[in-house]
Formats: sequence, C-alpha cells, structure tokens
Amino acid sequence: MSIVTLKLRVLPRAQRTGWAETMADGTRKVRIAAPPEKGRANEELIRFLAEEYGVTRNAIEIRSGASAQLKQVRIIAS
Repeated sequence: MSIVTLKLRVLPRAQRTGWAETMADGTRKVRIAAPPEKGRANEELIRFLAEEYGVTRNAIEIRSGASAQLKQVRIIAS
C-alpha cells in the first residue's frame, strides 16, 4: 500500500479539467471544469485524480480545504 499526499490549488470553472503549472512551493494547480457550488468542483477533482492515478474514487480523500481553493488531498493505492 502506498500513500501520496498532494498540495493542490484548484481553479474552478475552467474550459476543461486538467493539470496546470506547478507553483514555486511545489503546489500543483488543477483546472476543474465545474463550478464551486454544492461540491461539484470537489467531485470533479476526485473523478479526475482517480482517473489520473488509476485508483477508485474511494481511495481519494480531501484532507483539508474542502471549501477552499488550496487543498490537501491524500491518495491511497494498494
């Protein structure tokens, strides 16, 4: 089992979901094609990360920043 923790800056309402640049402190920017309303952006982020890392959605947890642009996300892969 391996655990990866990511620092992300989420940019909602993008044209399409995908990676953007990496900031100087190592935080990765992610464009999300969903509005930050009723958890839609978080759901799209989880869907995107699950696809990118080849894990199920249940393996991804937003550890902090659920209602903010800066998030800490944990991915557990077995």
